Amino acid sequence: MSAEIVNGRHPDEPHREGLAQRLNWLRAGVLGANDGIVSVAAVVVGVAGATSSVPAIVTAGLAALVGGAISMALGEYVSVSSQRDSEHALIAKERRELEEMPEQELAELTGLYEAKGLKPETARQVAIELTEHDALAAHLSAELGIDQDDVVSPWHAAFASAIAFTIGGILPMLTILTPPGIRIPLTFVIVLIALAITGYVAAWIGGASRGRAMLRVVIGGALALAATFAIGALLGTTVG
Repeated sequence: MSAEIVNGRHPDEPHREGLAQRLNWLRAGVLGANDGIVSVAAVVVGVAGATSSVPAIVTAGLAALVGGAISMALGEYVSVSSQRDSEHALIAKERRELEEMPEQELAELTGLYEAKGLKPETARQVAIELTEHDALAAHLSAELGIDQDDVVSPWHAAFASAIAFTIGGILPMLTILTPPGIRIPLTFVIVLIALAITGYVAAWIGGASRGRAMLRVVIGGALALAATFAIGALLGTTVG
């Protein structure tokens, strides 16, 4: 039995309002958490493979945690700022074209709806009614897939990424401080479980395959941990 339709919409399906902002937060948060877990765990496991000195492990882990959080925030800010600037430029261009050549823009909008399968007369009527309601919004949506009220925020992405990275990175920092005999295997287990959870949550929110998403991040994390531990153990043995 299909879900009840409210105001012409299924309540369990995503819709446009605020979608870019939500996806922006989700992408930055999930990527930040995964990077925090993997990168900090890789550093502390690698150092732990070379030495059992807790101060050395903690120093390396804190450096990776702080540096990684700042790097993630800066990267997200620059990336999303570029995206936002491009969207603003496209919005300004479309607004200018509507002011300078409204008839050509109406014809263009009509053609877009014809290309989607509407009859010519229906497409023109739809284009006219949408133009009368909000010409800029109609053209941005049909031509560019942009909502001028839903342009992504670089600050939101930066903060979400930095906070998520920090939260994710704290987990391996805590597990690596357990007794020497169990710290490395315990860190491996906890980190891989955490990665499986973040993969599952990301897939659940995005409506993608849970198993596939979990498998990807777990395999990637396991390879990173194994590689850095092997390097740390090799260098530790060589130096010793």
